[in-house]
Amino acid sequence: MEIRTIGIDLGKTVFHLVGVDVRGEVVVRKKCSRAQLLRFTSNLRECLIGMEACGGSHFLGRALCEQGHHVRLMPAQYVKPYVKTNKNDYIDAEAIAEAVTRPSMRFVPIKTDDQLDLQSLHRVRERWVVRRTAVINQIRGLLLERGITLRKGRQHLEASLPCILEDADSKLSGALRVLLTQLQWEVQYLGRQIEESDKLIVRIAGELEACRRLVAIPGIGPLIATATIAAIGNGAAFKKGRGFSAWLGVVPGEQSTGGRQKLTGTSRR
Repeated sequence: MEIRTIGIDLGKTVFHLVGVDVRGEVVVRKKCSRAQLLRFTSNLRECLIGMEACGGSHFLGRALCEQGHHVRLMPAQYVKPYVKTNKNDYIDAEAIAEAVTRPSMRFVPIKTDDQLDLQSLHRVRERWVVRRTAVINQIRGLLLERGITLRKGRQHLEASLPCILEDADSKLSGALRVLLTQLQWEVQYLGRQIEESDKLIVRIAGELEACRRLVAIPGIGPLIATATIAAIGNGAAFKKGRGFSAWLGVVPGEQSTGGRQKLTGTSRR
């Protein structure tokens, strides 16, 4: 029995593994923890290992590559067509093992630690921005219930709120003034956090050669440059520039059939 291809259905703590031989027949089915999985693969000869691109897959992919295996990550939606029957973890792993051998399959490059760090920074910053917007909208809503309207935009709220809180004629209760003050402090705190993350992003963009080259393009700043590098690395996953444009969603989609071409809108995802 020689395992040539392995499909792994990932989980938080439990992993399901299916091993396939050179004829494509399943020879191993195994349920294990992360440590047990790495011990099992460390005793195998070099083989092709497929996994879905999801949380924890990049860490595990790097660990398996260090053992000498060839690791390929795939988008989950591309694996689903290879599930032949009712769904369970072993069937999913078998579908992954089959999908990874397809020559036309699209793979996700394994991200480095630096890419993951940069992507984490962007995601945390995005959460702070969303949270600040939610707090601002809540303040505007509370004031609207008291007959006080504010223009849209953070700068208008930051300019008007101190005057509203100090105005004795605004007929706001003491409890509401305290609550609005606390919300104002929260907006200011989130603003400081976002500013610090922006400074860190600018510094990182200045240190990375790839980011400096992207920033040289008109219309691209440190935020877009670092987000691009964090997502695609050196761009080797795309055979040509149009593939990158389609991934970004800046070219029309296509729903053509029967010789009739139908272009849809741009998703700008």
